[in-house]
Amino acid sequence: MSQVTIISGVERRRVWTDDQKRLLVAAACEPGASVAEIARRADLRPSQLYRWRRDLAQPVSPRFAAVTVSSQPEPEPVAGCAVVLEIGGAVLRIAADAPPALVAAVVRSLRR
Repeated sequence: MSQVTIISGVERRRVWTDDQKRLLVAAACEPGASVAEIARRADLRPSQLYRWRRDLAQPVSPRFAAVTVSSQPEPEPVAGCAVVLEIGGAVLRIAADAPPALVAAVVRSLRR
């Protein structure tokens, strides 16, 4: 014989505070963490954790840097340059002491 469960009344959605969301997202971002396991323990779907991670992400503030764009590639290396990127005909020279966050922001802005 089988069992039937009847739910009478309105089923409510759970409400998660931002702090609870941040804790679960942080746990899912730990090295070696399993998003599926964390979602299972919190009784939610893994896609919800991914959405919270996207929603709670800090917006990237645009930063500006001096960039030299040249249509002619230089045959000899430029002193002080550690990396030279050629993207869509533009040449980006990155100094060895450039902050990584600044380099990442500049490269991201070039992809747009």
